[in-house]
Amino acid sequence: MKIEAIDLFCGAGGLTRGLLDAGVRVKAGFDVDASCRHAYEANNPGARFFEKDVAKLTASELEKLWSKRAVRLLAGCAPCQPFSTQANASRENEPDPRYRLLDHFSRLIYACEPELVTMENVPSVVSHTPFKDFVSSLERAGYHVWFKSVACAKLGVPQTRRRLVLLASLIGPVRTGIEESDAAAPATVAQALQGLRPLRAGEMDPEDPIHFARGLTELNLLRLQASIPGGTWLDWPKELRSKCHRRKSGASFPSVYSRMRADEPSPTITTQFYNFGTGRFGHPTEDRAITPREAALLQSFPASYEFVKKGEEAYMSTLGRMIGNAVPPKLGAAIGRALVLHVGQSNVCDAPIRPAKLRDRVSN
Repeated sequence: MKIEAIDLFCGAGGLTRGLLDAGVRVKAGFDVDASCRHAYEANNPGARFFEKDVAKLTASELEKLWSKRAVRLLAGCAPCQPFSTQANASRENEPDPRYRLLDHFSRLIYACEPELVTMENVPSVVSHTPFKDFVSSLERAGYHVWFKSVACAKLGVPQTRRRLVLLASLIGPVRTGIEESDAAAPATVAQALQGLRPLRAGEMDPEDPIHFARGLTELNLLRLQASIPGGTWLDWPKELRSKCHRRKSGASFPSVYSRMRADEPSPTITTQFYNFGTGRFGHPTEDRAITPREAALLQSFPASYEFVKKGEEAYMSTLGRMIGNAVPPKLGAAIGRALVLHVGQSNVCDAPIRPAKLRDRVSN
């Protein structure tokens, strides 16, 4: 049987692209960010983009999209910022609507009863009450739940990113989950960025609208030129260091204003990857921060992935949000492969082990 997915919080389509690559049919993606529509639909044939808040989404809207005879997958990769390691311990008491988006995901799962569910987030989400409640609600509804912190570099993503992946199934226990491979060395920054046009700070590639670098002040250019790949601002001459670096508190942020190494995976790509001062986002050999195209490649998007319409202006902050918030497509593909394997191993066409609702739909 064919798996059909609906991708909640779909963004620019990283998870959808990965699921399609794994052989999962994706019917639609939902997101509140209208700027993601072109990237989502232009690169993911057959998947429709719906601009809608998941908190206002109804089960009937989802049910209309799935085919009657499909094994249904509901994917919900909610924004990770409320659950990040930088989140304040009192976050659960703050009125941040993003913090309770997992509740809306649970609501839709209970109403639709999809055979398969997946979500991904930062590993620290496991210590937060909404995630614990989410897992408990799945188990009460009869789902077999598997989750694990996954090293994306072991899945072919040229990045040290780690993500918590959850897989849940009404069909049966998820036996294998995400398979990480140590057979080959992780992809490196140099491998991912190979063949791109060299740029100076402030320049752009006339043949690629998202391969452009942010300009640098004279001081930050000097700082970047003094930076060693994989090093820190401690490598700079003292006259280039800012006042905050000279204070003891500045020593706790050694990986800002730094270059990445060419021979290793990149650090985690964030929405601020284009700012030299917000992380180790300096290009390993060129005197500038990385470009949106380079960030997309480090997220494992295909080199041909189109984020803006031809002739439209590309805005750095918009691209930063689309690319930095995305699920790496190769992680999405690993999720898709695990679910395809699970369905195959579970003999889903064997009526005795299938949930009643699925059995009824297939027999009609």
